[in-house]
Amino acid sequence: QLQLVESGGGLVQPGGSLRLSCVASGLNPNYPAVGWFRQAPGKEREGVACISSPGVYTDYADSAKNRFTISRDNAKDTVYLEMNSLKPDDTAIYYCPASKWRLCPPNLNSSDYFNSWGPGTQVTVSS
Repeated sequence: QLQLVESGGGLVQPGGSLRLSCVASGLNPNYPAVGWFRQAPGKEREGVACISSPGVYTDYADSAKNRFTISRDNAKDTVYLEMNSLKPDDTAIYYCPASKWRLCPPNLNSSDYFNSWGPGTQVTVSS
């Protein structure tokens, strides 16, 4: 079972940027696909982005396209989510789950595809 820990969340003003990190001990050498999900109060968990192994293929939710970038550094067992032009609607707890498969799921919202989850990191976008 992988151990994942997210960090980098915080309070940021609209239009600002944050970089989330996900350290996944045990990620190497299996290099599974890793996603970023988020859940806002009163809303369902939604897929934000996914990166395959070895990081050639990425997928984004429409809400994240052209604003968020997912990347991975396999040597550091770390996956990143660079978030720019943040909006109040981006406020949520962000999670980085790992799959047992190398490819991202056809449906980015398929949370069942991922079997290892971290505790999450809070992102709040507010003025």
